[in-house]
Amino acid sequence: MVVSGPRFATRGAGVANDDAPWDRFDSNEYFWHNYGHLRADDREIIKIVADFFVHCFDRSQPRPLARAIDVGSGTNLYPALTMLPFAAQVNLFERSHSNREWLADALDKPQESWQDEFWAAIAANRPAYGAIKNPLDVLAGRADVTKGNVFALEPGQYDLGTMFFVAESITTKDDEFRWATKNFVGSLKSGSPFATAFMCRSEGYVVGSTFFPACSIDMEDVATCLEPVARTSKVRKVESVGLRDGYSGMIVATGWKR
Repeated sequence: MVVSGPRFATRGAGVANDDAPWDRFDSNEYFWHNYGHLRADDREIIKIVADFFVHCFDRSQPRPLARAIDVGSGTNLYPALTMLPFAAQVNLFERSHSNREWLADALDKPQESWQDEFWAAIAANRPAYGAIKNPLDVLAGRADVTKGNVFALEPGQYDLGTMFFVAESITTKDDEFRWATKNFVGSLKSGSPFATAFMCRSEGYVVGSTFFPACSIDMEDVATCLEPVARTSKVRKVESVGLRDGYSGMIVATGWKR
């Protein structure tokens, strides 16, 4: 079970990203707790993000399939799946060795929830998604699992991107939260659409027996961080209860790189 633990430190100080033991991340534990079944909060996020991407890639105005990136994929395939109809290539960009191994295994033999629950929600009443009959096979053919650090992303590389529960969940430091968020947007080409999700007011989290840091942020923090680098469609709060202690919902922001 994933539960909260005591804060590492107060806001603006404490544990940096490099201080956390990412290669000891218990990937299977995290998957089953968070994504073994589709939760109501993730269903709402899927609706926001999938509708936004459908709007961005209007089929009445065909464009080449995108080079896409999902930053900090962890054990979550649904951000990549929301980009699937619009992406010729999807880079699953992940720092943790255990998570990269999990991703490779999941692409080869995906868990049932991705097809039966997550893809069903993504494709519902959205022809662009519904046209893909074997989404996990398609994803496996288009995705590459890449070792990488959000702070080392190269600018201007991608046409489409997602980053879910990363920037605020890898550090207690405000400056690293802002740096990670801006680096993600910076990795996109000008005008490229993106979707991001964040835990609101997270106090950190335990995976297996290991505590990992988080930066306590809210909707205003997200909007302020994105404003210099992105034209946002909307920053929204998604209600979430029961996932664990020590947070107050989720935040979704969609937009385009300036």
